[in-house]
Amino acid sequence: MHEGAPVNPWVALAYLVAGICFILALRGLSSPASSRTGNRYGMIGMVIAVATTLITHPVPNWTEWQNWIEVAAAVAIGGGIGFVTARMIAMTAMPQLVAAFHSLVGMAAVLVAAAAFLNPEAFGIASRTCVTILGLTRELISKDCEISIYPISRIEMGLGVAIGAITFSGSVIAFLKLNGNMSGKPIMLPGRHVINLGTLAAILGLIGYFVTDQSPWVFWTVTALSFIIGFLLIIPIGGADMPVVVSMLNSYSGWAAAAMGFTLHNTAMIITGALVGSSGAILSYIMCKAMNRSFISVIAGGFGTDGGGASAGAAIDRPWKRGSAEDAAFLMSQAEQVIIVPGYGMAVAQAQHALREMADKLKEHGVRVKYAIHPVAGRMPGHMNVLLAEANVPYDEVFELEDINSEFAQTDVAFVIGANDVTNPAAKTDKSSPIYGMPVLDVEKAKTVLFIKRSMGGVGYAGVDNELFYRDNTMMLLADAKKMVEEIVKSLD
Repeated sequence: MHEGAPVNPWVALAYLVAGICFILALRGLSSPASSRTGNRYGMIGMVIAVATTLITHPVPNWTEWQNWIEVAAAVAIGGGIGFVTARMIAMTAMPQLVAAFHSLVGMAAVLVAAAAFLNPEAFGIASRTCVTILGLTRELISKDCEISIYPISRIEMGLGVAIGAITFSGSVIAFLKLNGNMSGKPIMLPGRHVINLGTLAAILGLIGYFVTDQSPWVFWTVTALSFIIGFLLIIPIGGADMPVVVSMLNSYSGWAAAAMGFTLHNTAMIITGALVGSSGAILSYIMCKAMNRSFISVIAGGFGTDGGGASAGAAIDRPWKRGSAEDAAFLMSQAEQVIIVPGYGMAVAQAQHALREMADKLKEHGVRVKYAIHPVAGRMPGHMNVLLAEANVPYDEVFELEDINSEFAQTDVAFVIGANDVTNPAAKTDKSSPIYGMPVLDVEKAKTVLFIKRSMGGVGYAGVDNELFYRDNTMMLLADAKKMVEEIVKSLD
C-alpha cells in the first residue's frame, strides 16, 4: 500500500475486528478467571490480522507458488518453535521466556526498519526523481535517479529501529539475569547517568537529522547506539526489580511494533502495538507504585538495588525459632483462618499442587483459607497467579495486596512459602534498607507466621535479610518447599 493510497473498506473492517479481539484479550487477561477466554480472543485476533495481511499485501510475483511456500514455511517454523517451547517450558522459566520473546519482537522491528531503509520503494515510503541527460543527437547519455524516503516515514523508521534495538538488547540482558547466566546484582558503570543521557540525546538528535539527510551512516549509527543503550539501561537494574523490567520491556516492544506499523501502513500492527505499549506502560506504573520506585527512573534505567543486607550464606547470630511439619499442621488445623503467601520459592520447588492439596485438607478441618498475592512476587507480573491457576486454586480465594492486607491482624496463621522481600517488615521501618518504602504484605501482624525457607543463610532477591525471621511469632520451616508442604499434608491426615 503506497502513501496516500485508499484503504480497502473490507481490510479496514478486518483490522478493526482484530483490534477489538485484542482489546477483549487484554480485558480477559486482567483476571485469572477470564484469562483463558482472553487468550482465545488474542489468538482469534491474530489469525484475522495475519490472514488479512497475507491476502491483501502480496509481494511481487505473488502468484508464483514459490512465494506461498516461503510464507507457509516461515509461519510453520515460527509457529512450530512457539508451540514446542510453550509445551516444554517450565513455569519457573516463564519470566525469562517472556524476556526472550520481547527480544524477538524488538529484533523484528529492527529488521523491518532495515529492510524498509534498504528498499523503501517496495514499502511505498519513497519517491523516485530521475534526471535524464541526452546528447546532441538526442541519444541517451545517462539517467540518474534519486530515491527519497518521505520525511514522516524517516521519523517512523528512526523511532522504530531505536525502540526495537533498545527492546532487543535490554531483553537479552533481562533474560541473562533471570536465567542465571549473569549476576542479578546491579552493575554500576562509572558515570552511567552521563553516558546514558548522552547516548539517548545522540539517538534523538540523529533521528531528527535523519529527516534532512537519509545517508546510510545516520540510520546505522542510530541502530548501533540504540543497541548499546539497551544494554546500558538494564545492566544497572538489580534482580529484585526484574518484574518491573519485564513489564517495561513489554511496553517497549509494543511501541516498536506500532512504529513499524506506520512504516508498513499496517493498521493491525499500529493497533496491536499501541495496545501492548500503553497497557505495558500502565502495568509498569502500577508495578513501580508497588515497589515504591520512580516511573521516570524506570524508563531511564536509573534505578536498582545496591545490594546490602546480609549476603547469601552469611552466619545468622540472632535468635529464631525452628518448627517441624507436625508443628505447622497442628497450628493450622486449629486455626479459624490461614492466609497463604506464595513467592518465587514456591515456583522453584514447583510446590503449587502440594499447596492446593494442603489447602483442601485444611478446609476439611473447617479452616478458612485465602491466598495473598503481592504485585511483584516472583519474577514477572502475575507469576504467582499463573502458578496457582495451574494448580486449580479457586479464583475467589486469591486476593491482591490491597484487598487482603488488613486481614492479617485478624488471622491465626500466615503461611509464607518462598516469599521473602515482599514480606519483609524492614520495608516499613528501616530507612537504610534498599527496599524501604516498598509496600509489603503485613504478615507479621498474624498471630503466628510459618515461614518455609531452604536455610537461614539465604536472602531474598533484593539481597537483604528478612526481619520477619526473628520475630517472636515466627516459626521457621527449613526445607525444600514442596517436601515440607507434602509432609504437612501427611500430618493433616
